[in-house]
Amino acid sequence: MPEKIGHIFIALLMAFYFTAPVAFSQAAGKEEFIVISTPKGDITLKLYDDTPKHRDNFLKLARSGFYNGTLFHRVIDGFMIQGGDPDSRNAAPGAELGEGGPGYSVPAEITSAHFHRRGVLAAAREDDKVNPTRLSSGSQFYIVQGKVFTEEKLDFLEKEQNSLAKQQIFVEIMGRPENSTLRTQFFAPDAKKDPDHFKFLLDTLNGLIDKEFTEDKVFRLSEEQRKAYTTVGGAPHLDGKYTIFGEVVSGMEVVDAIAGVKRDEHDRPLEDIPMTVKVISNKIQPKP
Repeated sequence: MPEKIGHIFIALLMAFYFTAPVAFSQAAGKEEFIVISTPKGDITLKLYDDTPKHRDNFLKLARSGFYNGTLFHRVIDGFMIQGGDPDSRNAAPGAELGEGGPGYSVPAEITSAHFHRRGVLAAAREDDKVNPTRLSSGSQFYIVQGKVFTEEKLDFLEKEQNSLAKQQIFVEIMGRPENSTLRTQFFAPDAKKDPDHFKFLLDTLNGLIDKEFTEDKVFRLSEEQRKAYTTVGGAPHLDGKYTIFGEVVSGMEVVDAIAGVKRDEHDRPLEDIPMTVKVISNKIQPKP
């Protein structure tokens, strides 16, 4: 989901299976809910209290009518559906969307309490390269449809994500002025002609990378995440990178229907899927 906001390539208390509309049982209390109405049906979502900046921003936009008439402008079956671009309202057929917003960003509220299991609501954002603090789009959001993974695929994903993290550290190290000599020698056309010296360069680089690849940068799925991704499903490669601020409480069949529509090369549905968003405040949740 990064790169551009419209192309998001963009952990939660797991306990529920979203195959049909479900009621979530929690302690009774006041909560904020929203209903997204589409030609495919309604999606009801609960907003989290532990991501207050995102919750309050979404409520503000919804109450002002900001989202009404905008489209789900990017959908990928087995992954997610994305909306919230004001430029999508009355957009010409085939126009590439995903760059619009309200003119501001929202500070990240990324927490290990939530992860990208099926049915969560999260904020889209730009790529780390231009957005290192992971600020969220002021309005664009996505709902995870996801897919189910095997334990083996999750093992591979962990290795892949950690490899990508080390590659990013390598790029950062090589870009620093103090490493100009190392960079010049490593990328020299004849660098490998002296195997011993090249091994020295590799060992030096690996040492620098290992020093910066600290525990907080290691991608490791918890048992709770693994249980969710091997049963309910989701999009684990996004964990720890985007702010999750809500979850679907009913209407996952609508999410599935939207995700499965025919789309163009930009993943925009060939037939527009507009939305109307309404806030349902202070709904009392039943006790278990």
